[in-house]
Amino acid sequence: MRIISSIAIILFAFTANAQNNNTIKMKVAVWDTYVTKKDGSIMHFDIIAPEEIKDTTVIYGYGREYLKTKGQEGQPLTSKECRFCHIETVRPQWEVEIKQKGYFIIEMENCK
Repeated sequence: MRIISSIAIILFAFTANAQNNNTIKMKVAVWDTYVTKKDGSIMHFDIIAPEEIKDTTVIYGYGREYLKTKGQEGQPLTSKECRFCHIETVRPQWEVEIKQKGYFIIEMENCK
């Protein structure tokens, strides 16, 4: 009986350890964003953030931070320009930046 109990404990420990090694991938929300640039052209980019962030003021703040890096600070960024699109599993190239600053930007059109 002790042998069976010991085997059961070892199997349980092995299974638990194997499950801990299979990390759960973060889910992210994709926010489709179109901003009119100062020159009148339309800038298209996606804001990628953890799915738990549902507060649009936080999401728009991420977009405004990005716009500053492109010399487009002060341009409108509201629900008219930025909308939730879908949820997906984080991609490895996004994950590091999301962990560092909370979000990742995918430049689509006219972002240079």
